[in-house]
Amino acid sequence: MQEEIKIPRHIAFIMDGNGRWAKKRLLPRKVGHREGVSALRRMVDECEKAGVEMVSFYAFSTENWTRPQEEIDALFKMVKEFADNHLGEYVKRGFRIMFMGDLSKLPRETVESLKKIILSAKDNKGMIVNIALNYGGRDEILHAVNRILSEGIREVDMQTLSDCMYTGGLPDPDVIVRSSGEKRLSNFMLWQAAYAELIFVDDYWPDFDAKIFRKILEEYSKRDRRYGNVRRIG
Repeated sequence: MQEEIKIPRHIAFIMDGNGRWAKKRLLPRKVGHREGVSALRRMVDECEKAGVEMVSFYAFSTENWTRPQEEIDALFKMVKEFADNHLGEYVKRGFRIMFMGDLSKLPRETVESLKKIILSAKDNKGMIVNIALNYGGRDEILHAVNRILSEGIREVDMQTLSDCMYTGGLPDPDVIVRSSGEKRLSNFMLWQAAYAELIFVDDYWPDFDAKIFRKILEEYSKRDRRYGNVRRIG
């Protein structure tokens, strides 16, 4: 009997392997990153078709600043191009666009483009597209703690801390998918990932397409999500 396909409310992607995809083809790393943007767009389309409520992408971490400056400059140029040329289309489709992380360290022109998109999409009610830029899970927790301290809150419970995360008020990821065969979270959504299903895919991120997305949904549908409870039989 065919397995019933379950659709996660929130799916998050750790986009890994752009550079290795390019190296394998004897191409510059920036070509791999450009193809990675195309894969991101494909996954947004697939998530919309499937009925996913929120999709997150780990685009640039707080640790990525150690990369060569030329690569960093090319990455943020692509981010600006993506915001200017494609995110406007998502706004028209009714998506809510958000960016998770400390944007203050990004190039000014890039930040201006991102803020323009956030403002344009603020009243939208459709699927949430969340892109993590200059983001780290530990930094996010510190940011939340400092926000709580600045507001003079003396007693903190789980809900208070959750509300002060970048994703406050939004669903935690049901599944986190990492490409390129690596099997770690790499400081991504550490608080929100408490009960997320983890799926590791050998394919490099630029190769992600409808077929791979379908396999992810099939794997997710096989998982028995108990949240610490014992499964009842019979």
